[in-house]
Amino acid sequence: MSHYPYRNAALALLFLLTTILSGCSEPPLQKFAGAAQGTTYHVSFWTTQPLDTNTIKVLADAEFSRLDKLLSNYRPDSEIEQLNATISSEPQTVNEEIIGLIEQARTVSAASAGCYDLTIKPLFDLWGFKADKFSAPTPAALQATLKEVGFAKIEVLDKTHLRKLNPHLRIDLSSIAQGYSVARISALLEQQGINNYLVEIGGELQTRGKKPSGEAWRIALEKPLSEERTMQKIITINQSEPLSVMTSGTYRHYFDVNGKRYSHILDARLGVPVEHNTVSVTVLHNDPTQADAWSTALLCLGREAGLAAANKAGIAALFIENQDNNFNEYSSAALEALHTITIK
Repeated sequence: MSHYPYRNAALALLFLLTTILSGCSEPPLQKFAGAAQGTTYHVSFWTTQPLDTNTIKVLADAEFSRLDKLLSNYRPDSEIEQLNATISSEPQTVNEEIIGLIEQARTVSAASAGCYDLTIKPLFDLWGFKADKFSAPTPAALQATLKEVGFAKIEVLDKTHLRKLNPHLRIDLSSIAQGYSVARISALLEQQGINNYLVEIGGELQTRGKKPSGEAWRIALEKPLSEERTMQKIITINQSEPLSVMTSGTYRHYFDVNGKRYSHILDARLGVPVEHNTVSVTVLHNDPTQADAWSTALLCLGREAGLAAANKAGIAALFIENQDNNFNEYSSAALEALHTITIK
């Protein structure tokens, strides 16, 4: 689940100050990391109860393996790819988690007026983004592929069954699966009695509680530059309740062809790369799955339509737009009203 048609391949977020300056605080900040879903993950936590970090890491790695077998669009034996490979309009038995993600994404898709859509996979392949080889489609090919796209072509029958009304429909969970993975690993920690943590997977993250010193978790937002890695903003999270921070951007994944830049962000309604100047959207939400989907949907819409959608839905979002080589920031009403965080 490393290649996301809607997001950066590189990290969109960097987490700060969890591996340095931990000092002599008691109890100590414990950490483990690894590779998963084609990227890296880092977990920092502390607890007053004696816990073996290696045991928790084993549990986390097992959950990553389970999620990969379930949700990865980059392994043919995953459950989602088995569903995609089945060319049929008959009812199909589908894992309950997949059904749940489809329904969550459907709600966000409707709020984006269809710009965001999990069934965009055939279009993503058509443009050559999966193979990383640009291929502008003909109008006829584009129109034919658009007939295979759309949430209206997925009929959920119950919590474990659905029907593809177009038998060739294919579902790409990449824009929501990483957020769901953050939720699952966070839940695993909480099941172990850990209530102070930072879970980060490929730059997408959730925090809960504080550091052992009582300090807030601090998160760095990356400046949306394709050629360098620098910091744009720091988010300080002054709340104990869980908060997820998810960023989607256009500035790492694109094609430059004949002087024109083609974003990997496709508008599912038209089947073409977006052309607005919004280069990143960061969403803060108590549900990382929702935050992941919303950051993608708002980036697809762009700043103007995206702000309207975020304000209507009460989503805390920060838009960064490239205007005459300057990065200008725009906050949704919910972000401005979120007094438990500071962004500087």
